[in-house]
This record gives sequence, structure tokens and C-alpha cells, in this order.
Amino acid sequence: MIELLVSGQTYQVEPGRSIAESCGANGIAIAAGRRAVAARINGHIVDLSKKLDADTELELIAPEQDEGLELIRHSCAHVMAEAVLAHFPAAKPTIGPVVGDRFYYDFDTSEEARPISSEDFARIEKTMAEIIAADRPFVRRELSVEQAKAEMAGQGNPYKVENIEAAAANGGTVISFYKQGDGADDFEDLCRGPHVPSTRRIGSFKLLSVAGTTWRGAADGQPLQRLYGTAWSDRKQLKEYLRRIEEAKKRDHRKLGSELGLFHIEHDIAPGQIFFHDAGMKVLIQLRAFIRDVLRENDYSEVQTPLLLDRKLWETSGHWEKFRERMIVFELDGREVCLKPMNCPGHCLIYKTGVRSYRELPLRMAEFGHVHRNESRGELLGTLRVRGMIQDDAHIFCTPDQLAGEISNCMDQCRTIYSAFGFDSIRVELSTRPDDFIGEPAAWDRAEAELKEVLDAAGTGMEYKINPGDGAFYGPKIDFHTTDSIGRSWQMGTVQVDFSLPERFDLEYVDSDNRRKRPVMIHRALCGSLERFFGILVEEYAGAFPVWLAPVQVKVASIADRHSARVEEIVAALKASGLRAEADTRQETIGAKKRDWRAARIPYFGVIGDRELAGGQVAVSGRGNVNVGAMDVDALVERIQQDVTSKALSINPGSG
Repeated sequence: MIELLVSGQTYQVEPGRSIAESCGANGIAIAAGRRAVAARINGHIVDLSKKLDADTELELIAPEQDEGLELIRHSCAHVMAEAVLAHFPAAKPTIGPVVGDRFYYDFDTSEEARPISSEDFARIEKTMAEIIAADRPFVRRELSVEQAKAEMAGQGNPYKVENIEAAAANGGTVISFYKQGDGADDFEDLCRGPHVPSTRRIGSFKLLSVAGTTWRGAADGQPLQRLYGTAWSDRKQLKEYLRRIEEAKKRDHRKLGSELGLFHIEHDIAPGQIFFHDAGMKVLIQLRAFIRDVLRENDYSEVQTPLLLDRKLWETSGHWEKFRERMIVFELDGREVCLKPMNCPGHCLIYKTGVRSYRELPLRMAEFGHVHRNESRGELLGTLRVRGMIQDDAHIFCTPDQLAGEISNCMDQCRTIYSAFGFDSIRVELSTRPDDFIGEPAAWDRAEAELKEVLDAAGTGMEYKINPGDGAFYGPKIDFHTTDSIGRSWQMGTVQVDFSLPERFDLEYVDSDNRRKRPVMIHRALCGSLERFFGILVEEYAGAFPVWLAPVQVKVASIADRHSARVEEIVAALKASGLRAEADTRQETIGAKKRDWRAARIPYFGVIGDRELAGGQVAVSGRGNVNVGAMDVDALVERIQQDVTSKALSINPGSG
């Protein structure tokens, strides 16, 4: 017999039995109740069909857990692929990953009589429902690389052959497949797994959309069709998700960006890059000013590094080896140069310009760095996924003894910034050493231990989970996630510990004992890409920015032409006080002007009529049907300035 440890309880089980069999035989509640969809062993999630042959400690994964939902969606992508092939037999499946709450599968439909359209969703979903109801098991099969390539080549699928070759190039020697059922003719797909035990465990699903893409996202790649779907553990979760989707459509930052004149994108001229208009720039200016205030309060210096840097710098940093495919490279003066994808090597060069003393550390170096990455065209999404972006980036060079305090300080900055925008729910992931890491394992262990120690000490509000193997290639990291007003999760900032770049760039400081030592380097971004953060804020506020961020904070309108001169005087006074104000003296009714004000989502609206003209006041309304009341100009200035100073997120009723 072998021992199985589950939730602190030890069970005696027979060797050679699967996890599901072992749990069922021992009456382990979560498995006996048919709730587990997978298990975690030594940080890795595995199928419940995995055989046990030694003492094992495992955690059972329930369907409503994040990991369980990811498996449900991944398994549903396979079911969708089978259903698509039932109706489009000449289609070639390529890849089908999970992306957040959704999954997709890309198909080459060039040999079909017509492409897949949303009109086909009903019959594809009907076939998917039949497959799920049949409760077919997911059965794993393993082949050698050559056997797997021969099978896929025999099926005429060059995409799967290329995927196998990529796996082999990364050191894979065993290629796994998953069949939906145990019959000879059941659908089988190339996949590393794991999966839910059987199709019925998938729960509730819905196809969402179909879009065009290319193989590997290459501009000249084979055109493909991408089918998106979502899956949840039950119908209630699915219904709530679909409600959020409808609300998200109303908040879509691309739609609002155009309607509110914030930005636009020229897909054919500058794909993945943003044209910010005056209104959008006003928001970005306030955002940067706020971040700069946080930098000053925490003793950061601000620097700027070149946009174009020679290939040899990226070879030194390791990015050329690890990040080359996402770098934009071209020739200049007979040399290969790159548009920088990161700011860190440039900051290392600034550090090296002088002999550093321990008295200078920690040295905190910040940059609103303009970086470029060769993102797949099919993955570009408004301001949320771009090729050219500005990062609120910083690097801290410190002694090992200062490391924990600096990490803690970065976490405090995250709290400050996210709270100011109304993101009070923070979730943290600690990502550990990946397979393609650089540096010494001992240094990684030390860095991971430091991050974990700081997180453990942070207490309430900084609960975290381990994300094994997802660290940056040069160091482990903490990633911060928040939830917006309609329940969507967003990844925000990151804090990364790096012992490798100081070694690669030969960075030193002279310590108190007069010996030269290596500093530790912390990479940190609070908002990340400002373009992405901007898009998140547009959707969070549905375009109705808080007063301190709003492109226009107050609009003042005339009821009749005889009131226009006074409106212009008031707007001039508001601008002189540092407020962003506009006049509306058009020959329109006040009702029409008020409708336009609401559509523009401006926080305050002032009206000048005969009564206000005689009394020297302004009749003020606040966004959201708030009746602020009549007040003089100085009182209006004071009210708006208080909103700006306090970073108020909503309009408070006035005294009337």
C-alpha cells in the first residue's frame, strides 16, 4: 500500500490505481461527490486518471476554482473542435488555448466551400451539447515525436506537425494526444493536457464570436478563422458572464474612445499604435502627473533612455536569446538595432556611469519609457494590446539587506495608485522560476524566498497564490490583479527581483567594508502600459472619468444669446483657476445642450439664464442627475478643486 495525503488527511491506497479510483475507494468527499475535475501534485495540475505508484500529497481541484474553470474551458475547446469538424470536415484545426474567461480555436477553412459564420453557431452548439451529454471520457495517449509527426502528416495537418516540431525543439520527447471517448473513431486532438475527466463535466457553454487571424499571427501567414467561446461550471455562472459581456459592450473603450474623441487607430497605417486626441491626452497628462507625485514621495529620480539600441546590448541582457521574436529589429549604419522592448538595460547603463557607493543605495530610477513589441496582429486590441506603448517603468538598485523593504514599498505604491482609481480589491500572484531561466538556481531560490516573506508579512489585502514556472526569464515576480465594477479581472502592475542583470552588466557598489559587491535589481511597473491602463479606465468608468481625470471638468451653457457674454466670462475665470472648462453658447435649446453634456460625460454642467445673470450665480448640475444648486463662480471653483484634490470618484449632491 502507498499513502495518499489529501487536505491534511492520510489514506492507504493500492499502487497502480488512478487518482479518481483511489479517492473514490477511500470516500474522499470532494471526489465521492463527483466534484473534482483534476488534481495538483508538486505544483503541477494532472488528470484524475493519472496512476499513483508512490506516496503522494495532492490537492483536488473543484470546478469553480480558477484552475478548474480553465480546465473546463480547455476541454470545451476540444469539444468545439470536434463539433466544427462534424459540420466542416475539410477544416484543419490548429491551436485552441484558454484566454481568461474565454477559449478559442483557430481553423484553416480554406478548403471548405464557405467560411464559418455566426449563423453556424446554433448547429455547432447543438452538436457540442450532444457530445457533452454523451459523457465521453478524455483519454490520454502518448507517442514519440516521430510517431506523432507521422500521424499528423498522414491526416494532412501541417499545423499540428509544426506544433510537434516546436515541442521537440523545446526538449519534448513524448507527445500526448487526448481522445474524447474510448472508441476507435472518436475525435482525438494533439494536446499536452490535462483535461476534465469526461465531457459531461464541462458544464455550461456558449459560442461568442468568429474572427479572422493568421497562422502564428504572421502578417504573411495562412489566413485562419478563430472561434471564441466561454464555459462555466454551471448555468448561473454562464448567465452572469453573458450579462457582463453585454455591459462590457456598452463600455468598450474602442467605441467610447471614438464617441468621446479620446483616440483613434489607423489599422492600415499604424497597426497596434494609438493616435491620442486632445481629450485623451488630457487624461494621460493627469495620469502621469499623479504617478510622478507618487515617484517624488518615494524618492525616485526620473530618466530617459534612447529608443534605438544596438543588438549587442540585448545580447548582454539576454533579451536577444529569450525575447527576440517579439523585438522589432532592422539595420542602421550596417548594424542590427532594435526598438527597445524594455527599459531595464538602459537603466543598467545609467547605473554604470559612475562608481556607486552603498550610501547611494537604494537608487530608484523611473522612466515613462516608450517601448515597442512585435505583437501578433491578430492579438491587437484597441489600447489594451498594442505594439507601441509607454510604461510607468522603474528599476531599483539596492543591497540585499534593503531588498525586502523595497519590495514592500513597491506594494504600498500599488495600493495607493489602485485605490485612487477605485480598484480596492487586489489579488496577487507569485510567479516562480520558468524552464528557460537565466542565472543561478540559488539566486532564484533566494529571490523567491524574499518575495514570499514580504507577501506573508503583508497580511490582509495582499493574499496571494503561487503561479509555478511563470516568472520572467531573469527573475521571479509578483503580479497584481484587480476586479472592475462589472466583475472583470485585470492584471495591473508587477514587481520582479533580478540577480541576473547586475551580473551580466557587471554592476557594482562599494560597500562599507570598502569591498565591491553586486547590487540587487528590482523591476517594477505600477500601471504597466499607460495605453492599456487608459483603456481599462475608460471601461471601468464607462467614459465618465472622475473630476480629477476628466478631459473637461465643467461645461457652462447659455439659455439665450443675451447670456453668452457672461458664459464666456465665467469659463475664462474657471480656466484661470486651473480648471478644464468649456462654453456652450450655441443657438440650441437648453434641453439639447444638456443632452449633449450628458453624452459627453462631463462631470459638471452650469447654466446661465436671466435669474443667474441678475444674481451673479451659476445653476449647477452634476453628472448622474445630481442637483448641486445655484452658486457663485468662486464657490464652483472651490467645489471642483476639492473634488480634484480628494480624487473623488463620484459627484456628491450639493446643498441645493
